[in-house]
Amino acid sequence: MKLAPPRQSPNRQRIDKWLWHARMVRTRGDAAALAQAGFVRLNGKRVAAASQLVRIGDVLTLALDRSVRVLRVEGFCAKRGASGAARALYVELTEPSGRPRGNVPGT
Repeated sequence: MKLAPPRQSPNRQRIDKWLWHARMVRTRGDAAALAQAGFVRLNGKRVAAASQLVRIGDVLTLALDRSVRVLRVEGFCAKRGASGAARALYVELTEPSGRPRGNVPGT
């Protein structure tokens, strides 16, 4: 019997799954709805489908609850984990006031 090799971390992931893993939304369905409603931009372009793939280094702009967040994708995970693990998936490019920090590419 042959064993399957261990899964390596992916180099891309669906945007709805990434948003859920990064704890930007409560459910994956909410993430899909956010993307399909046009409240997500990927590298400055509006996302039209929840199946859009994100890669490390991509810049996401999210319109959430009267605020805008700009994030750079830093990693992926296979399962939704604790909030500390979720924070390791991105770098926040906006200040707490919602303004961009310095020169933000893709916004």
